[in-house]
Amino acid sequence: MFLGTHLQKLDDKGRLILPAKFREELSPGLVLTRGQENCLTLFPTTEFEAEHERIQNAPKTNKEARDYQRVFLSAAFADQPDKQGRITVPNILRQYASLEREVAVIGMGNRVEIWDSPTWDNYLVGAQQAFAERENEVIPGVI
Repeated sequence: MFLGTHLQKLDDKGRLILPAKFREELSPGLVLTRGQENCLTLFPTTEFEAEHERIQNAPKTNKEARDYQRVFLSAAFADQPDKQGRITVPNILRQYASLEREVAVIGMGNRVEIWDSPTWDNYLVGAQQAFAERENEVIPGVI
């Protein structure tokens, strides 16, 4: 399970050293793609395959589903961490998420999000306040 916030840096070649706690689960392979709120989403390969199957089951006649599939899959990159636990973040994804040097790597349970660190900080300010004030159920049966 991926948990926590880890502050990392991209090197000059666009490589990211994965947090040590994430490396074992990601060592067999991973897929990196666009995420919501202009972050990147990183899946272990098996989780990505399950996600892919879910979105492939959407009706082909639904334009929103097709749009989502196109954006999600068109920038998906498979990778495998090197011996130092580094992955390469392709330029198209660095641009999408406005990644410069400082990044926040966020554990999201079955996946990981990668944010530009200042963007994450700004997002978190508003999200934490909304979280603290939450009155209605957001995730059925959980909160």
